[in-house]
Amino acid sequence: MEKFQFHDMALTWLDGGTTWLDGGTMFGVVPKVVWSKRYPVTEENQIELPTHPVLIQYKGHNIIIDSGLGSGKLTDRQKRNLGVSAESRIEENLAELGLTAADIDTVLMTHLHGDHAAGLTKQQGNAYVSAFPNAKIHVSTIEWEEMQHPNIRSRNTYWKENWEPIVDQVETFEGEKTLFDAITMIHTGGHSNGHSVIKMESGGETLLHMGDIMPTHAHQNPLWVLAYDDYPMDSIYAKEKLMKEALENGYYFSFYHDAYYRVLKWSADGKEIVESVQYQEKKL
Repeated sequence: MEKFQFHDMALTWLDGGTTWLDGGTMFGVVPKVVWSKRYPVTEENQIELPTHPVLIQYKGHNIIIDSGLGSGKLTDRQKRNLGVSAESRIEENLAELGLTAADIDTVLMTHLHGDHAAGLTKQQGNAYVSAFPNAKIHVSTIEWEEMQHPNIRSRNTYWKENWEPIVDQVETFEGEKTLFDAITMIHTGGHSNGHSVIKMESGGETLLHMGDIMPTHAHQNPLWVLAYDDYPMDSIYAKEKLMKEALENGYYFSFYHDAYYRVLKWSADGKEIVESVQYQEKKL
């Protein structure tokens, strides 16, 4: 497990499972000859995309950003379509840290697509129950409403078994919501209509978790958006605005899907990585 000490915040990347998806869908209209120089691709045109929640330990709180693929919930067909090579090991990771799922008091959901939200619940006997029974689960109002009432496109990723057991734990927000005077959830839309990013502030510095509007370091360019994005122009607008702010002020970035970098900081012009924590087993 990779760690990053962000002043008063200790960040640890947990193993929420790994997928291999078509590179073209992850880079939209960007030609393969261009994006493949930034992110490795297999002969089958697949790229490695872990789903690794970030554990934030801050002032006695145990906070998790997103929840991974879960374990034992996906059918063989879903595993094949998602290119799942490994399912979640979050409970095992927490045990290694001397914690249990019951110790998680806060869950921050960038959005509720299956690869981010399946780990919110688990099977117990013939029923599904909350995976983090003592946590408050924060998500934008728009995202929560769509999760419960998906449209013809989104119903393939907003699954009732991921939300029905946690109804009493969910707290929604509109616009922005700040927790513990240090962590702010900001609704952006774009990837999904209710998508949010997360801004962490500690020791006079800022770290941005961009969710799926920048799932890997290779998606730095505001125009490089996913074919999965429901509202790509909203993704472009939000990423352009946030990137300008972040580069001018020397923010750090953290990632959920990146197989190579956990956290990094770019130079002011965005052309060089000046500081980083890399995935121990994967080097570019």
